[in-house]
Amino acid sequence: MNILDNYRKIITTTLKEYTRIPYAYGDIRTEAVFDSTNDRYVLVNVGWFNGQRDHTCLIHIDIIDGKVWLQRNDTEDSIASILVEAGIPKEQIVLGLRPPEVRPYTVYAVA
Repeated sequence: MNILDNYRKIITTTLKEYTRIPYAYGDIRTEAVFDSTNDRYVLVNVGWFNGQRDHTCLIHIDIIDGKVWLQRNDTEDSIASILVEAGIPKEQIVLGLRPPEVRPYTVYAVA
């Protein structure tokens, strides 16, 4: 398995785990949306709570130029740390959700 295929597997496995966690309230489910052709991976909440529609992006990860870009993380978990524990090196993860001028001060890739 090549490196990018390994990254794809780690990302999809990680996001699938979140779909197994039941939502605490409302009629809401968590869905994982994978576009492995364009290397886009998204976790969304979809449903209803108190008569209000809930359609929220929780996690958005892209693979761009061989690096894993964390575009959004609206969970309590450090997705970057989880991906590192699963085998993606810190040097291959870009915190796209942080301003470019802040990225050099993290332990992750700049771009």
